[in-house]
Amino acid sequence: MSIWWLLPAVVGISLFMTGALRRYALARSLIDIPNARSSHSVPTPRGGGVAIVISFLLVLPLMARGGFIAWPLTWALLGSGTGIAVLGFLDDHGHIAARWRLLGHFAAAIWALFWLSGLPPLLMFGFTVDLGWFGHALAAVYLVWLLNLYNFMDGIDGIASVEAICVCIGGAFLYAILGFAGSAQLTVWVMPVLLAAAVAGFLFWNFPPARIFMGDAGSGFLGITLGVMSLQAAWVAPQLLWSWLILLGVFIVDATFTLLRRLLRGDKVYEAHRSHAYQYASRRFGRHLPVTLAVAALNLFWLLPIALWVGWSGLDGLVGLAIAYAPLIGLALKYKAGELESR
Repeated sequence: MSIWWLLPAVVGISLFMTGALRRYALARSLIDIPNARSSHSVPTPRGGGVAIVISFLLVLPLMARGGFIAWPLTWALLGSGTGIAVLGFLDDHGHIAARWRLLGHFAAAIWALFWLSGLPPLLMFGFTVDLGWFGHALAAVYLVWLLNLYNFMDGIDGIASVEAICVCIGGAFLYAILGFAGSAQLTVWVMPVLLAAAVAGFLFWNFPPARIFMGDAGSGFLGITLGVMSLQAAWVAPQLLWSWLILLGVFIVDATFTLLRRLLRGDKVYEAHRSHAYQYASRRFGRHLPVTLAVAALNLFWLLPIALWVGWSGLDGLVGLAIAYAPLIGLALKYKAGELESR
């Protein structure tokens, strides 16, 4: 069985299902109404990210049965992704207390790590370091933070979709350059390509100006799925974890920098706000499109070459991470990430 006929099928399912979900959201009044903490000005349906979830998860058993994807990775993605999507869907339809959401997030992370065999040994400054149970706990926190930051960063039209597609394309390109595309490790090449196809169908409706928003179901799903893929890649080659962290740099730096600033100020971090760098930038430019396109450019022309440098040419991962993140931190400072909005 070839995966190539599946790619347009996944795009098509996501595309048409997003349209159906838009009609459903309009009929059920599942609308984001702009308020003082919003980055949009027009009431817009939400929950379209369910199309990404379904179109991607539908093909996983087919890929596993065809021998393209290992069953442990399939169960990791199916279980964690479904759990987070259902939790997000319920939260989109009615509020779920933060403590119960967090409990569900850790349950999904633990499920994924069980099937992945936890955190692989890390490669740092030429040495391989096995962190044992501490590493597994660290990996759980990493997955939970990644799915939450993806939710935080899904605040303007198209940004979360474009980020996911760029990261997936970068990940697939990494594996092709490193020679895994034609080997028994085909798994790591197939997964990001299929996810990019699922997100591409949704992006047709979400590209600025968006006709539907992703919602918590889609953003949380993308966060944990990309996290699982990054850990799986590290089992293939230890340096690839650093490469994936570099590819995810735009979201990681903005969300983490903003969170730390708000924590130091004593803010309630789960309260809605619009103090991320990308939100300040969208207000400065007066629209979302330039910021979304800038995120794509940063991913493809800055982060991807450094990720390839780490994965292919032997640059130490921590050094590469520092090089990649330095200008992103500069942009976070320039666009006042985490600062109180002046009134």
